[in-house]
Amino acid sequence: MLAIIGGTGLTQLANLEITHRQVMRTPFGEPSGAVTFGRLRQHEVMFLARHGYGHTIPPHEVNYRANLWALQEQGAMRVVSVASVGGIHADLLPGAILVPDQIIDYTYGRAATYFDGRSRPVTHIDFTHPYDQKLRRQILDAAQLAGETCLDGGVYAATQGPRLETAAEINRLERDGADMVGMTGMPEAALARELGLSYAAIAVVVNHAAGRGDSRNGVRLENINMVAQPAMARVRNILENVVGLDVD
Repeated sequence: MLAIIGGTGLTQLANLEITHRQVMRTPFGEPSGAVTFGRLRQHEVMFLARHGYGHTIPPHEVNYRANLWALQEQGAMRVVSVASVGGIHADLLPGAILVPDQIIDYTYGRAATYFDGRSRPVTHIDFTHPYDQKLRRQILDAAQLAGETCLDGGVYAATQGPRLETAAEINRLERDGADMVGMTGMPEAALARELGLSYAAIAVVVNHAAGRGDSRNGVRLENINMVAQPAMARVRNILENVVGLDVD
């Protein structure tokens, strides 16, 4: 089954025919909210709002372990994460949609693994390619079927938040090779890999990163929602096509 994790701007799927909601408890605490089950184009899917359905959980306080554990417990095999980002690369203008292929983790202090505790053996995962290549391809194919422009590739810089970055920090991220910046990409991607879930992300550029474009003198927070709303409508169109693609 396909699971969708919605971020800022996507706290619900307007095109989802809801069948029921399930409150979950996990060994790692409670997820961000009840898991919503429903149908997209007659295909079963589940949905979870990463920041809660009232958008009240900041990025550094999201219980990423509980979220992914709950989705797996309910039968998820593929997970598509939707995240709002700031564009660092000059080509990533507000409103752009892309499927990142790499990530750099700048977060700290987050519960970042299921393999902790001295009673468990040390366990390593390969994270050379942090996003599942087949699922990335399915998202790109779905965008083409939907008639939506979706860029292939890009490096996501995951920062701690909840504050936005300084212009100097964005300059540093660019020197490190980052194309976009967000606050929720990690440890979510790594935890999905630990659980053996196919995981990929759809990134929506909702603003220029600090010091770039019209954010040169400050990020205009009031403009983000104006950009996000139509962009998320395009994302929902893509998701309708992803769900029908054969996982094999």
